[in-house]
Amino acid sequence: MYNNVVVLTAIGEKGGWIVLTKKKAKKKAMDQQLLADIKRMKHEWETLENIIEHSIEPSEEGILDVSLAKAKYFYLLREARHRKVNALS
Repeated sequence: MYNNVVVLTAIGEKGGWIVLTKKKAKKKAMDQQLLADIKRMKHEWETLENIIEHSIEPSEEGILDVSLAKAKYFYLLREARHRKVNALS
């Protein structure tokens, strides 16, 4: 511990040392969870949309479920943009 900050170290991809504070480590973990949630919600939205498209007579509840999944997906995308999360990093 250094000045009440926990410092975590790890060896980077190129062999160099990476120093992460506890706050940065927590942010990184939350960002990874956010990306996983985005992928999961996109899959859920696409699945529900596919079911509704192939239904002869889609129910009102099914249509609402698609709208809800779409809204959740776009909310998560906005949150990722706000947090400056990049899926490639």
